[in-house]
Amino acid sequence: MRDHPGTSAFVLKGLRHVVCVLLLLVPGAEPVVVSGGSRPNIVFVMADDLEAGNLAQFPNISRHIVQQGASFDRFFVTNSWCCPSRASILRSQYVHSHGVWTNTPPEGGFERFHELGRERSTIGTWMRDAGYRTALMGKYLNHYPDRAAPDDYVPPGWDEWHVPVRNLYDEYGYRLNANGDLAEYGWGEQDYLADVLADKARDFITGSRGPFFLFLNPIAPHLPANPALRHTDAFAWARAPRPPSFNQEDVSREPLWLRSRPPLDERELAAVDRRHRNRMRAMLGVDDLVGAVVAALEESGKLDNTYLFFGSDNGFHQGTHRLAQGKTTPFDEAIRVPLAVRGPGVRPGTTISELGATVDLAPTFAELGGAEVPPFAEGRSLAPLLRGERPATRRRNVLVEFARPAKRSSAAQTPVPPYQALRTERHTYVRYATGEEQLYDLRTDPYQLHNLAADADPRLVARLRARLDGMRACSGASCRVADSRG
Repeated sequence: MRDHPGTSAFVLKGLRHVVCVLLLLVPGAEPVVVSGGSRPNIVFVMADDLEAGNLAQFPNISRHIVQQGASFDRFFVTNSWCCPSRASILRSQYVHSHGVWTNTPPEGGFERFHELGRERSTIGTWMRDAGYRTALMGKYLNHYPDRAAPDDYVPPGWDEWHVPVRNLYDEYGYRLNANGDLAEYGWGEQDYLADVLADKARDFITGSRGPFFLFLNPIAPHLPANPALRHTDAFAWARAPRPPSFNQEDVSREPLWLRSRPPLDERELAAVDRRHRNRMRAMLGVDDLVGAVVAALEESGKLDNTYLFFGSDNGFHQGTHRLAQGKTTPFDEAIRVPLAVRGPGVRPGTTISELGATVDLAPTFAELGGAEVPPFAEGRSLAPLLRGERPATRRRNVLVEFARPAKRSSAAQTPVPPYQALRTERHTYVRYATGEEQLYDLRTDPYQLHNLAADADPRLVARLRARLDGMRACSGASCRVADSRG
C-alpha cells in the first residue's frame, strides 16, 4: 500500500480468461497499458441505510457477490448520515475536510456540496479522465437539485446520469433526470425505481465498448421502504434481530441522550418488526437489480473482467440501544456497513478482517482502473487486500464525525449531540460536544453495552484521545499517517 495514491504500479491478476495487465500511472498523465489486455470494469451498488449482517437474506447478492468474492467484516462509514457519508465516498475525504456536515442546507445536502465546488473532482471525474465511461444511477446527494441547480442539472464527470429529482423515497411517482431530459414516472408496476435502474444499468453495461465505471444507488431500504408489488408478501413472519444490544436494559453509565430514553414498549417493538419486514421486502428489489447487473455482465461477456462491489452509505438502528429506528450514532449498528467484492484476483468466499472505511472506496476504484487520485484524497486503496496481500502500512483507526443542523431538533427525546469518534480494531472511543465520553472494549464487549470511560486506565484514554485528535486534524496524505498510528 502506498501512502501517496497519485503514483502506483501494480499487477492485476485475472481469473479465467483475464490476462495479466501492468498499469503505470504518472501524476498528471494518462494511464499506460504496458502489456496486452484490457482494464477492468467496475460496478458499485450502494444500498441506502443498510446495516451489516443481512446479506445472506438476499439470494443474488449472496450467490453472485458474497460467495464469489471477499467480504469485509470491519468496514465503517465516516458519518452515519446519508449526505455526509456519500460526500466522503465521492471525494475520499473525511467530513471535516469536505465540509458537508448534514443532510440539509446550509450545513449540508447537495446545495453545500455544489456551492463548495466539490463536484469538480470526484470519483466520477477521476475515472472519466482515465478513459472510463462513467454512469451514476439512483440517489445522488440529499435534496438534489433543490434550489441550487435546475432539475436537468448533470454534475461533471458522468457520461450517463439517471437520478430522481422528486419523490425518490417512495420509488413511485417520481421525476427522473435522464441525461438532462426529465421523465415522469407514475405508480404502475413498471415504474418501480429499482426496476427502472436495473433496465438503465443493463443498457449501459451492454452498450459500453471500453472500460466502464457504474455507480448504482438504489433507494432501499431507506424508509418508507416501499417494496415492489411482487415482494409485498415476503418475510411475513420476520422479526428484527435481537442481539444483546436490543432494547438495552442498563443505560445508567451512558451519555444523557441515551440515558434519557425509556425502554421500548410493546407497541414500539411491534413497530420495529413491521419496519424490519418492510425494509427486507424493499431490499428484494435491490437484490433483483444485482441479479440483472450480473446477467447483463454475463450476457455481454464482461463478468470475468468486472469488479462488482456491494455496500451501503450507513447503517440503521432497529431497536438496538433503545432506538426504535434511526442512525447518526457512534454505535456499530449505525457506523458498520457491509462491503462485499468480487472480481479478477479476488478469492471467492473469503473474509477480510482488516479495518476499512468508506473513504477507501474511491482510491480503490482508481487503483483498479489506473486513474489518478488527487492530493486531497484521504483514504487508502483496498486493492492489495483484495489481492490477498498484506500492505506495508495498514489502517488502525477510523474517524467518525457528526454534527447537528443549526436548527434545533423538535424531538421530545434528547437528540444525539455532535461528536467525534474513533473506531479501532479493539475500541470505540467517543467524545461529545457536551464533554461526555464513551469507551467500549470490543474484545470483551462486542455489543457496546458497558461504557468504560469513567473507570478505564487513564493512559489508555489518553492514547485514544491522541489518536482521535490526530485523525481530526489530518488532511490529505497526512490522514494515511494518522490512520495507521497505534
